[in-house]
Amino acid sequence: MTTGVDIDSSAEELEGAPASQIIAWAVSALGDSVALACSFQDCVVVDLAVKVAPRIPVVFLDTGFHFPETLDYVEQVRSLYDLNLVVARPDVDDATWPCGSERCCEVRKVEPLRRALSHKAGWITGVKRVDNAHRKHTPVVAWDAGLGLVKVNPMAAWTDEDVATYVADHGLPVHPLVGQGYLSIGCAPTTEPVVPGEHPRAGRWRDSDKTECGLHLPGASRD
Repeated sequence: MTTGVDIDSSAEELEGAPASQIIAWAVSALGDSVALACSFQDCVVVDLAVKVAPRIPVVFLDTGFHFPETLDYVEQVRSLYDLNLVVARPDVDDATWPCGSERCCEVRKVEPLRRALSHKAGWITGVKRVDNAHRKHTPVVAWDAGLGLVKVNPMAAWTDEDVATYVADHGLPVHPLVGQGYLSIGCAPTTEPVVPGEHPRAGRWRDSDKTECGLHLPGASRD
């Protein structure tokens, strides 16, 4: 889809801008053809986005293997903001490529997101550069070659401390598993709590060399 967005110039101009300004740019540049995708381990990016565009579509990928607490949290946040929530589910049953199997993330996250965004020109994420080594050079605006969309990362420069401060300052609801040591929350079979001093994502795919589900892999074109 042609967007008319100059990716590199936009990324350069918006680097260092407040997240709300970056989201406002995305809504201005892409209009109704932009959506937000949120994992709901927190709701900071939701809070930021709906203050700019209250009816922006918010995509949640229901893999079939989430913690019950995550599903409850999604409903809590949906009700709080009266979200325009889009729940994307896989087109396979739980026994086909179950959580932790080779193609699980492909069929339960990547493909459902592709379908949910099939008529969009861009998407907004909550990705941060501090998340892991693969994300440390994440631009605030990029071209997602895999999806063929503009990808906007308004929180790219945020730290985990920035997120915690925003949550506290704005009185946002906290995922119930955070208090149990789950600082990065994915699917239940492949997510564990972390101990003090560990990286927040250390509990994801523990004892594996996997660090990404495939939604945010590096190497996307920026043409």
